Amino acid sequence: MQKNSNFQLGLLHFVHFLVKVDGRIDERERLAIIKIRKEENISDSVFKDFEKSVLSRSEQEIYSRGAELLNTCTEEEKICAFVHLYRLAQADSILSTKEARFLMYGLELTNIDLDEVILKANLTEAKSA
Repeated sequence: MQKNSNFQLGLLHFVHFLVKVDGRIDERERLAIIKIRKEENISDSVFKDFEKSVLSRSEQEIYSRGAELLNTCTEEEKICAFVHLYRLAQADSILSTKEARFLMYGLELTNIDLDEVILKANLTEAKSA
């Protein structure tokens, strides 16, 4: 399925916020980001433009913009985004309180159920195994 640019940019905003929220970026998180970009066909130009845009924004602006973009997406796209975020939060084997709060608040803002995200994450993981 071809994902829209709002999905890609919303996902990038939330990914950026999630990896920065605990104050450290683990190598496993870096690899997970590369995998997300590949799976969602996020081009180098889109990624570079995104990186430039967040340099001048506060954490609140990044988070708000991500939520705004994802809220324009279909429910399926939002669930897909949170599956990526859920896996990313687990990538460094440590789910910090800040990461958990971020995920829960993001789910609330986008009206997505955590159980759906976990189910989809487990199903897609089983398919790839």
